[in-house]
Amino acid sequence: MIAGAASEPSLLPIEPANVLGDEASGRIVDITTGPLQVRLAECAADIEAAQALRYRIFYEGMGARPAPEMARRRRDFDAFDDICDHLLVLDHERGSGAEAVVGTYRLIRREAAQRHGKFYSAAEYDIAPLVAHAGEILELGRSCVEPTYRPRPVIQLLWSGIAAYVLHYRIELLFGCASLPGIDPDAIAAPLSYLYHHNLAPPALRPRALPERYIEMNRLPADAIDPARTLAALPPLIKGYLRVGGFVGDGAVVDEQFNTTDVCIVLQTELVTEKYSRHYVRQAKESWSA
Repeated sequence: MIAGAASEPSLLPIEPANVLGDEASGRIVDITTGPLQVRLAECAADIEAAQALRYRIFYEGMGARPAPEMARRRRDFDAFDDICDHLLVLDHERGSGAEAVVGTYRLIRREAAQRHGKFYSAAEYDIAPLVAHAGEILELGRSCVEPTYRPRPVIQLLWSGIAAYVLHYRIELLFGCASLPGIDPDAIAAPLSYLYHHNLAPPALRPRALPERYIEMNRLPADAIDPARTLAALPPLIKGYLRVGGFVGDGAVVDEQFNTTDVCIVLQTELVTEKYSRHYVRQAKESWSA
């Protein structure tokens, strides 16, 4: 997950029954609203379109440093692209090829990580507590949306697509690395400390930054932080994960390539579901009293 690449996850804008896969198409994920569609990548051209979008956002837009082959091909890619599922949002008004892809997320299930040998996050965190979980787990990463589409329904569609995927595979835990801008921990002492004091994952589900990469998050005492102001200033993606019940692991990690400082996010889907349910109940009550 890359902060700033996508906006915050919002409560699903559709009824739960509508996040199931389209039986007629045979797709696990197939949701449309107007010209927009969210589905999984189905061919090499789809994956290349996601990689091209990631390159434009991360390297051209956010100043990440590409490897020479990435720069030559103008693609963001790594070995995980071959074993993951790529979630895509397409705007069919833009065409039918790569230009139609306006949003993407990378999804890695336990089975895929086992075939590859590890999860992406394992390069930064000891995720043994998550891997030890008996239920299905899912790593989220490489999220990005075209800048002109961020105020539009693309974010909701991506999260509706994730919801369909979670329901299909009965995912119990979501996790991944989310980012704060910059690589100077002292410059982001307030948000790191806020996350440590207010959102640390319970011990049984708490990843820890690898010893050689560990950056202390507890940099300021809790009473030295303005909680409301600090929360409001967090990157939208991280703030959104917290809003739906997310936790963070112990320790941050500096990512020189992306010019960011990462934290490990953990989401229990049952907690997210509870928050969605309360959201729908609240909406219903408001409509009844209107």
